[in-house]
Amino acid sequence: MVYSIRDVVSYLDRIAPPAYQESYDNAQLITGNPKENVRGVLCALDVTEAVIDEAISLGCNLIVAHHPIVFKGLKSLTGKNYVERTVIKAIKNDIAIYAIHTNLDHVSNGVNKKICDRLGLVNTSILQPKKEILSKLVTFTPKEATEKVLKALFDAGAGEIGEYSGCSFMTEGTGTYTPSDQSNPFKGKKGRPHREPETRIEVLVPSFLEKRILNALKSAHPYEEVAYFIQKLENENQYVGSGMLGHLDYPMNETEFLHHLKKTMDLQVIKHTGLLNKPIQKIAVCGGAGIFLLNQAKNSGAQIFITSDVKYHEFFDAENQIVICDIGHYESEIYTKELLVELLSQNFTNIALYLTKVVTNPITYL
Repeated sequence: MVYSIRDVVSYLDRIAPPAYQESYDNAQLITGNPKENVRGVLCALDVTEAVIDEAISLGCNLIVAHHPIVFKGLKSLTGKNYVERTVIKAIKNDIAIYAIHTNLDHVSNGVNKKICDRLGLVNTSILQPKKEILSKLVTFTPKEATEKVLKALFDAGAGEIGEYSGCSFMTEGTGTYTPSDQSNPFKGKKGRPHREPETRIEVLVPSFLEKRILNALKSAHPYEEVAYFIQKLENENQYVGSGMLGHLDYPMNETEFLHHLKKTMDLQVIKHTGLLNKPIQKIAVCGGAGIFLLNQAKNSGAQIFITSDVKYHEFFDAENQIVICDIGHYESEIYTKELLVELLSQNFTNIALYLTKVVTNPITYL
């Protein structure tokens, strides 16, 4: 089977919806024609000129990267910096670049889960779940149309709670209405009050899918005028958010765990605050710059917080309550490219998938 770039992008967008990215981010197809057929995919953390050259040598016309090569709008393309030169080279060689960044950070099977898996952590959960990204849809349908309407809602993405799909709540009641002379009622007669046995359906809806789900509702519903209302929820979405908590099968002392961390994440160095002589078993992680989650990590009861890009004065905020480990931005996210290959291989068995061999880390250690 031949797949287009749009097929790959659509699949990844379902795994990590772009609506879950931060406002500053640019997770999307950055270059390339989505209608083009995929000849090969190169997975990378960053996109640089060297990565473009590698894609050319491998015959790949799509690069799936964690970090967007373009964060802000480009006002010119003259090659004056590495960003412009990389974009120019990609366009000249018909190479598409797709970025899947903070949206992949925020899903429960994303970047932070990969770190937890490397460390052997179990019973993982989101450290800081997102709020106000869920809505409740309530609608009313004649009893004989209930299953048809439910199926349409579920197929469009409603009624999913974690590992459970097809979730709804239904109650039976009676609907009343009087069709006008210009109406075309499914039940009842024009100009006469009508009572109809109806089912009240309630489902959770990801807010970014509201339009699609409402279209599905209206297409499946037999009534000429569909009664519904949507309520924005304050609820946290336990499966979408920043950072992750996990647990070791058995406690380790701090020095033992730091050696474990260094080995499993292939680190040359770990910057950390003073050790507290406490056993390590509950661990908070955040790939990339995650010090904004320090209070959540403390409040969770974690003994150690693994992240990167911690500033000097931010280390003081550990306050002898937790050990902060800065393992480096590149180092904390490098296994994301393996995650991307794993995700793509689950759906595209006949596309050539490659891990970049280019080391894009701008930092070196003596």
